[in-house]
Amino acid sequence: MTTIASEHFKQALLLVLDETFANVQGIYLDHGTSLFETLAGIPAAEASIPVGSQCATLAAQVKHVAFYLDIVERVVRTQDDSPVDWDEIWRTVSAVTDGEWTAIQAELRASYNRIIALIHEAPAWPGEREIAGAIGIIAHTAYHLGEIRQALCTLR
Repeated sequence: MTTIASEHFKQALLLVLDETFANVQGIYLDHGTSLFETLAGIPAAEASIPVGSQCATLAAQVKHVAFYLDIVERVVRTQDDSPVDWDEIWRTVSAVTDGEWTAIQAELRASYNRIIALIHEAPAWPGEREIAGAIGIIAHTAYHLGEIRQALCTLR
């Protein structure tokens, strides 16, 4: 069996997270389509419009991504995997003011920065659960980035 050095996994993870959230490098996104780049062009009024009667607003999508990152960080740092209300954001976040939209985006950036710090602090990847969690962050965020970008096609 061939193993991957923990440092190689960490560097690859950081590279893909950077692409997903901030700086497209051509790994899997098109130029200018990272999450932060996408959000930069969305005003609060647009972030407040649900795409359909059964759909969340873009503000709720972004708040949910930050919430997910916060839960992952909590579980890794404290091993506290107590149940959370995954539906609360979908029930409570809809129309936002300019200030609320700015705060949601700042919350996402802070959550992302804490995850990056957590990855830098991790001395090794001890098992499948930790690796799956790291990959899960990318998959979950990429899914919601796709949702947001598809919603923008409909809203615009």
